[in-house]
Amino acid sequence: MSGNSCRRGQAGTERYSAVLGVIAFSCGAIILYWQSELPPLAFVLAIFITAFCIVVRSGSRFVRHVAFALIGGCAGIGWALWHAEVRLEERLPTDMEGVPVSVSGYVCDVPSPGSFQSLKFSFCVTQWHQAGDIASNRVLPKTLRLAWYNADDRWMPDHRLHLTVVLKRPHGSLNPEGFRYENWLYRNGYRATGSVRALQVDLEVPCGLRCQYANLHGQMARWVQAEFAQARNASMVASLLVGYRGELEPEQWALLQSTGTIHLVAISGLHLGLVALGATLVAGGIVRRVPVSWLDETARRHWVFAIMAISCLCYALLAGFTVPTQRALIMALVVGWSLLVARTGGAWRPLVYALGAVIFLDPFAPLDQGFWLSFTAVAVLVWVFAGRLRQPGWFRTLLMAQCGVFAGLWPVLLLMGQSQPLAGALANLVAIPWVSFVVMPLLMAAGVLTAIFPALGLLFVPVLDLALDVFWDWLGFVSAFPFPATFRGALAVTLFAVMVLVALWVPSASMRLAAGLLAGVWLFRADPSTGNVFVSEPEVRVWDVGQGLSVLVRHQRDVLLYDTGPELPGVFSAVESVIEPNLRALGVSRINQLVVSHADTDHAGGLTRLSDTFEIDSVVSGEPGEARQRMASGVAVAPCRQVQTNVGELKVDFWQSSVGSEGNDASCVLRVRSVQLGVEWVLPGDISRETELEYLAHSAGTWQNSVYRVMIAPHHGSKTSSSRAWVAYIRPNVVVFSAGYRHRFGHPHPSVTRRYREFGAVPFSTACSGALTMSADKGRVNVLETWHDTPFWIGAEGQTREACKLP
Repeated sequence: MSGNSCRRGQAGTERYSAVLGVIAFSCGAIILYWQSELPPLAFVLAIFITAFCIVVRSGSRFVRHVAFALIGGCAGIGWALWHAEVRLEERLPTDMEGVPVSVSGYVCDVPSPGSFQSLKFSFCVTQWHQAGDIASNRVLPKTLRLAWYNADDRWMPDHRLHLTVVLKRPHGSLNPEGFRYENWLYRNGYRATGSVRALQVDLEVPCGLRCQYANLHGQMARWVQAEFAQARNASMVASLLVGYRGELEPEQWALLQSTGTIHLVAISGLHLGLVALGATLVAGGIVRRVPVSWLDETARRHWVFAIMAISCLCYALLAGFTVPTQRALIMALVVGWSLLVARTGGAWRPLVYALGAVIFLDPFAPLDQGFWLSFTAVAVLVWVFAGRLRQPGWFRTLLMAQCGVFAGLWPVLLLMGQSQPLAGALANLVAIPWVSFVVMPLLMAAGVLTAIFPALGLLFVPVLDLALDVFWDWLGFVSAFPFPATFRGALAVTLFAVMVLVALWVPSASMRLAAGLLAGVWLFRADPSTGNVFVSEPEVRVWDVGQGLSVLVRHQRDVLLYDTGPELPGVFSAVESVIEPNLRALGVSRINQLVVSHADTDHAGGLTRLSDTFEIDSVVSGEPGEARQRMASGVAVAPCRQVQTNVGELKVDFWQSSVGSEGNDASCVLRVRSVQLGVEWVLPGDISRETELEYLAHSAGTWQNSVYRVMIAPHHGSKTSSSRAWVAYIRPNVVVFSAGYRHRFGHPHPSVTRRYREFGAVPFSTACSGALTMSADKGRVNVLETWHDTPFWIGAEGQTREACKLP
């Protein structure tokens, strides 16, 4: 007995060490992505060797466990570090930016329609042509993200192509919060982006396994589009069946987002889980009918797992084998192996092994928001249902799962700068089972039977439309329901999540009810902090919105927002991607003064969403009629008048030209001053040289040389603005150009930047610096550039940032 006990104890210790090592490995890889610089590989290796020696020599179990954790952590860091360095070695030389170059390769995803009659697609390069000495001794990008404008068709003429392209290095808007396009490009391996200038089929391009699969999946997407073209919901059929979401309309995306159901159209853990469950049930029913003399219990479990694994792999390949699909496949296989074959003790161990397997096979996985949401959701479900002596019925199970996932994911979404819509709890309660047990089986049957008997496709169309119409109608009903706002601080949301998870975990029904009521009261209590966060010193932020402008001015609890940046419907909205998440992160819930300088789309985008999302006390615009049309109904817009208001202790002077009544010269000009600190900011919109002279005549005698002055350059630094008289008279200490990186307008113009430098101004560009945060000090303004506080994959593009520095 003592020998058996010793062996059991040793086995338990080994299992504990294995779990500890996997957790440490995963944490090591994750920690790497928090760094602004890559650590030296020699340093990581030294810690690894030291820890290994401690494990070999030490007799203390505790010390050995600590050392084992260090070994796993160093292994995780080293694994992710190696892959990161390999990816960063692929770099487009700056001399190749903006000039036509020729490449050969193949289309490695399904092209999707974009703006301006374009097709967007991934291109795997097999050969660079005419790179010459520029690219000698350099590793050029292997994967490009391209747009083909004025495309003749929504499909490419062939998958193997010879292209003439104009490229630039990975670059996107940099703001403290919100979506970062540069992160997405790095995570997906796109080391250059650009547009297609010329295209021709090149059948000489070698086509290996990946190329053949990409072509096959593209043909499958075309087949689905053709067979179910008559369906009203053809875009959803293609999305759920083969993972092609390129045809979903912006209104559909908006509805999915507002109801928290986007995960239902992304082939992920839910879909693979359903396939795994169905395959396991079918395979189990089959093998149970096989005589015991043919298959013992172990062989039965192996056969069930094999059938489940093959089914999941086939569906993952059918769905495009995207990164989220690969992650879901790995999780399904690891968990399936643990439950069907290995039968390891405890529900948490398979989750830990799945985490380690995902990071080992895809070291860039922690950069995906879906990675965190997937594992958090599974962890919540394990917490709620593991270890129960008696499982609840199907409806209670569904309700408990939805409540747990809703509450558990909320803090994670908050950290990602997203909100958790209350509509999501109700929408998913019906949408998940409907999609899982009605829509998906119908789609699978339709796909398989139509492939065998093509004539059946037309018979399935009305059935699929009916099932998907129910889905969309339900989401529309939920989105129209007047749910209360769910914006709360991190502490309130975290405590709410803890109380809900405790309520779902405790065995007593009365205790669950009490904890649930307490959580509801905590969440929906009268929030005393309905105002903005108090800011003791004046602060001005120029957001990086690309080719456009948006400036935040705040002091104490007062907030002024000057312009809202650009919006391209269905493609990009600065309000949604930049302004909203950053205001939320700063604790801003009310905009006291919204100023829309004029109605151009790069200054007045997203007004409807902004007015729907935030409380706005007053709105002023240089073109009030046009601005009023873009605001939510009932919001009044006043014309710009020569008045003075306050933002905290800051004085704000308004001015508008008496001549210009529309367009750029109608811009509402602001001058923000702190008399006590001796600093001021000038926000002139897009006024031209003639209007600049008019403004100088109006404000003559009010410009003091002792004041530290920051100028937002008129019209993004266009050569039609910033006249010599303007710059010489105002003499700013700092000038900021809010413009897009390598934009076709070429802002700011070199002559303008030289002019400001000539008169002593220090220039900044949001294209180079990202968002700028300016804090006022006595007689000085401190400027903080966002790009200096970025992760290593953006910092590695420092040459790109330096290259775009102003002349």
